Amino acid sequence: MANSKYEYVKSFELEDEVMLPNLMVVRIDGRDFSRFAQVHEFEKPNDETALSLMNSCSAAVLEEFPDIIFAYGYCDEYSFVFKKTSRFYQRRASKILSLVASFFAAVYVAKWKEFFPQKKLEYAPSFTSKVVCCASVEVLQAYLAWRQQDCHANNQYDTCFWMLVKSGKSISEAQEVLKDTQKQQKNELLFQNFGINYKTLPELFRQGSSLFKKKVEETVKHDENGNPVKRLRRKAVFVHSENISGINFWNEQPSLYNYLGHFTKDIGKIEPDFIRSFQFENKLLPLTWVVVRIDGCHFHRFSDVHEFEKPNDEQALKLMNSCAVAVLEEFEDIHFAYGVSDEYSFVLKKESELYKRQSSKIISAVTSFFTSTYVLQWGEFFPHKELKYPPSFDGRAVCYPTYNILLDYLAWRQVDCHINNQYNTCFWMLVKSGKTKTQSQDYLKGTQTREKNELLSRQFGIEYNSLPLIFRMGSSVFRLKEAVAVENGVVSGKKLEGEVAVDHCNIIERCFWEEHPHILSY
Repeated sequence: MANSKYEYVKSFELEDEVMLPNLMVVRIDGRDFSRFAQVHEFEKPNDETALSLMNSCSAAVLEEFPDIIFAYGYCDEYSFVFKKTSRFYQRRASKILSLVASFFAAVYVAKWKEFFPQKKLEYAPSFTSKVVCCASVEVLQAYLAWRQQDCHANNQYDTCFWMLVKSGKSISEAQEVLKDTQKQQKNELLFQNFGINYKTLPELFRQGSSLFKKKVEETVKHDENGNPVKRLRRKAVFVHSENISGINFWNEQPSLYNYLGHFTKDIGKIEPDFIRSFQFENKLLPLTWVVVRIDGCHFHRFSDVHEFEKPNDEQALKLMNSCAVAVLEEFEDIHFAYGVSDEYSFVLKKESELYKRQSSKIISAVTSFFTSTYVLQWGEFFPHKELKYPPSFDGRAVCYPTYNILLDYLAWRQVDCHINNQYNTCFWMLVKSGKTKTQSQDYLKGTQTREKNELLSRQFGIEYNSLPLIFRMGSSVFRLKEAVAVENGVVSGKKLEGEVAVDHCNIIERCFWEEHPHILSY
């Protein structure tokens, strides 16, 4: 980060490390997937193709993050268990939960056509996520039992409910029939009314899906005689088990007990205190300005693989801006966003009660929606470039107590934009002129703003202040108060009140905020 007088705002960032020896579980849930399933006409009560897509995404997560040892999912949720010694992302909860949700959402969009070739993805899906801390392997066992019991109960209810609806009953009538019914009564209803033996339904529906890596023999090449050469590889495999928390299942898998520990006995009733701990959510301070900041994960590599123009790829920046616009349109409580390069900061209104100010849900919902929109809109901005692999973003939420401190945070990000863009412009012009990256870094070491401007002007004929504003100023995204026209920015002509606009302007000086008091009214 660049040094500036605004750097003090970093002191408001709080540590959220999950301390050892706690086991970490990241649980993701589809955000408003009842509507998503309805819009995309998923089969009720279970759409096997949709479940297979979820499973394929979870397999991709295990391949992407080697520290994840085990996964269990059903319907629109998945739980990912990290090895007990994991130091992934320094065990910072917000980074981990947002990254997993982001990558899962990106893969979901990228793989959609593979599973639904005849169905258009109508809008970007998103997921909320949280980190569940398990103090011991016994607590992890209870967590897994709880999730699978939930799978059993929900699937049995949904099967009864949708069979009743398909038989002609209204939604309210079906709910009334099932009110207060027990497991045995539901089984009898299915068998007597519809000839369905619940226990013969597909295991995928009744038991959910478990995923972990096993050593399997794979052909890696053929020798000079054409004979296969095989090696043992760790590969993710799916298993459907009636009791994933049972010792018969768990203790038969070396990859599970070696990295997570043995189960010593089968679990009976789950302690209510355990369930309360699994459901616990940290909340952000009330009546503070909440900023959700997202950053591209390994975007240096991503930009190299996709051959982004250096030092700035205007189409890539416009894609980021389009995603930010979509975020503001999706979340009414977000009033302003500022972005540069592969990062974006989203400002929630001070009195926001989005997700009851539960930090994990806010961070993951914004990050995963941004990511899935990025993948969904890729073809619009890069029609002749294939998306080689799904991108991902990590996020965090920080509370700023006053209006002035919030403005200082945004000023800090724009100062950083100025400094980094000027440096990168010089660096890449030197590289393109024939210097190595090391030589270019050495050449720029210790140079000041004026010296960099002179370098660009004298050696390359570039007047830095004449470069596009989108590169030098970054991008501000906000709703318009009234019809306006903005020069030198994206906004032009007549705009409707409330429409989301992108502008490239100076947000360090207070005049911008004085001219747009409605954005952060306080």
